[in-house]
Amino acid sequence: MKRTGSAVWQGNLKEGKGSVSTQSGVLKEQPYGFNTRFEDQPGTNPEELIGAAHAGCFSMALAKLLGDAGLTPERLETRADVTLEKQGEGFAITVIDLTLKARVPGATSERFNEIANQAKAGCPVSKLLNAQINLKATLEG
Repeated sequence: MKRTGSAVWQGNLKEGKGSVSTQSGVLKEQPYGFNTRFEDQPGTNPEELIGAAHAGCFSMALAKLLGDAGLTPERLETRADVTLEKQGEGFAITVIDLTLKARVPGATSERFNEIANQAKAGCPVSKLLNAQINLKATLEG
């Protein structure tokens, strides 16, 4: 399986503008730029796209592992906070904090946390990233 994302950039770093697109068409020429990345202006940026990809991948990996354990989640809500820090002359994604709220009937807290940590380690996006990945998992009611 191969999936495609693309970007077009025009101009210099601070005044230039770009757009990102995905093979599926979910993102089609979505604008981004210095101001959406470093100045909190409306629009997307690479870090939030990585966060969304990581949250989605982790949630699917967790659903699979829970299923393998005979558990069916009612709801998995995952947030990925991606930290971009200056390092030397450039920047690096140094930490991703995954925050999970889950409803999984029949799961004990201990078993749930064990499986959630397996999903964190085994998710393909986690394996791709060279960053510290933290997980705070909460099993609800």
